Amino acid sequence: MIVRSLEDLKEMGQDVEGGNWRSRRFLLKNDNMGYSLNDTIIRAGTETHIWYKNHLEAVYCIEGEGEVETIDDGKVYTIKAGTMYALNNHDNHYLRAKTDMRMVCVFSPPLTGRETHDEEGVYPLIEDDE
Repeated sequence: MIVRSLEDLKEMGQDVEGGNWRSRRFLLKNDNMGYSLNDTIIRAGTETHIWYKNHLEAVYCIEGEGEVETIDDGKVYTIKAGTMYALNNHDNHYLRAKTDMRMVCVFSPPLTGRETHDEEGVYPLIEDDE
């Protein structure tokens, strides 16, 4: 069984600052669950370009308010506490936070914890377990 607290993640190096966001990574690839699980804070007033070409992501907003705009079709979706969205088509999008937003994020394939967004907003697919 795996049991972790937010406090544990700091000591484990799994509390990652990303400028517009902070990602607390509860489960990663080396936990062998087949997915990763993050508790992420998106900072108020920010816009983040994200395009997960190598991952699928489901996001559940538990606090705050913002929006997602899909770039290919220009659709804007309101996101607030109690809303889930799934990037089931590797959707190229902007995430905008009106207030601080707290999101629970699930990635498949799982993140290793070493990923950072590149200039296109993409996380690389890291295959090794280093």
